[in-house]
Amino acid sequence: MKDKETVERFLRNAANAAAHTVLVFDVDAMNEAMKDILGTEGAVYCPRETEREKAVIVPEERFTDDYFNASICVEEVFGAIAETGSLICTSTGGRAVQANLLPSHHVALVSPEHIYPTLEDFFAACGDPPPTNITFITGPSRTADIELTLTIGVHGPERVSVIVC
Repeated sequence: MKDKETVERFLRNAANAAAHTVLVFDVDAMNEAMKDILGTEGAVYCPRETEREKAVIVPEERFTDDYFNASICVEEVFGAIAETGSLICTSTGGRAVQANLLPSHHVALVSPEHIYPTLEDFFAACGDPPPTNITFITGPSRTADIELTLTIGVHGPERVSVIVC
């Protein structure tokens, strides 16, 4: 596992940003956590492109390959920033970045090796040129632009769950 302190800092800061966080050490534990996170209702989109995504068990009757109609998106994200508890989603490999913004619940699978201590560390490791499209997600979507009333889930997911595996 990457530096234990960096992983713990990420989990703590993601939880402080209202994300539900879980640390697991194998695929079986990931799927046990996934049962609780997915609950029993709603269509689930998972691109099944990475090995971790392929290992996710989604009940067949709930799986959809159309993220526009999904309630939940389960995906392995590009990485995370420990300093802010933020997830990093990119368009690398032709991934649909909007897939994690449209459903009301985003479940992010994060590899400990891709948790960077700071934003600067991420950009230093990212290469030149960086990915074309980068989205940072720090907890559920929040806005207070309408009469200064806090509203959750207007510009992105209402719920964010993170599984570091």
